[in-house]
Amino acid sequence: MKATETLIRRSMKLLGITALGLSCLMPLASQAQSQLSGKNFAYLTPGMDLAFWRAVSKGVTDTVKAQGGTITTFDSRNDASVQLKNAQDAIAQGVAGIVISPTDSSTAPSVLTLAARAKIPVVIADIGTNSGDYVSFIGSDNEKGAYETGKKLADAMKKKGWDKGGYGISSISLARQNGKLRTEGFRRAMKEAGIKEVALNQMQRYTADETFRFVQDMVTAHPDLRGVFVQTDVPSLGAARALSVARKQNDVALVAFDGIPDFVKMIQDGTLVASGMQQPYLMGEKSAEALIDYLAGKTPEKTITVPIVVVSKDNLQQQLPIIQKTVFGGEMK
Repeated sequence: MKATETLIRRSMKLLGITALGLSCLMPLASQAQSQLSGKNFAYLTPGMDLAFWRAVSKGVTDTVKAQGGTITTFDSRNDASVQLKNAQDAIAQGVAGIVISPTDSSTAPSVLTLAARAKIPVVIADIGTNSGDYVSFIGSDNEKGAYETGKKLADAMKKKGWDKGGYGISSISLARQNGKLRTEGFRRAMKEAGIKEVALNQMQRYTADETFRFVQDMVTAHPDLRGVFVQTDVPSLGAARALSVARKQNDVALVAFDGIPDFVKMIQDGTLVASGMQQPYLMGEKSAEALIDYLAGKTPEKTITVPIVVVSKDNLQQQLPIIQKTVFGGEMK
């Protein structure tokens, strides 16, 4: 009987300790969930038509919501004037913070100035800014990623004996810091390989149709074209289509930057040699975390670099489980 009573007392004591431990832990969990309770944030994106920006938006949104906050995504439609109006609207709504992916680096300062006047902290996710105050910049090593992508193209061209032919670039805006870095890194790789550049076009609409026309013009003007680099995802589909229509898909090697689910099959069947994939979902997460840390009184790093994954046929299966979330943002079925 005594043994039973002792066991009951011990069990009750143990349960009491467990309950006390849980009561201590629960406020901490609740505090994490309610840290942003009642606070709204804004994400200003160049254009939700691109999968890349949708993935950044999802990363920002998931992170803010996990901490109890709310967020509104504003689509700037690749228009600086729309971006500025979006910033004004967000500030008028009294947001606690802004994450911005600028339409280009030269348009970011005007948004940063507005936010500074309103004393609203801003984190920049990709592209960068020419000037202005901000909490943190979350970006990728665009120069290195493009360099490694260029090496993949150069190797493919050399294996086929195409290194005497030229290559073309369909670039994002060179008014963007990341556009400059991608172009510089890629050119460095091709220069080291002794392969010449014959054409460059800058995107304005960032659509597959626009790049379709660019690559059509390249093929027509440069019969010796043997390689093409497209500096973002969806426009690469237009490049592949242009090569197919011209019946050059087996005569010109294509590489890209960023990533969409379509790239998996394209890499598998050889339509795409490689792509230097940024990890936009992860960039969105890091951007929101930097903003949350700042509001909590911490000092985030001024520059946070997210690695680029260069994906080709030889490492696709290994990288697929990672890039399904961090690159595609869960859009791959």
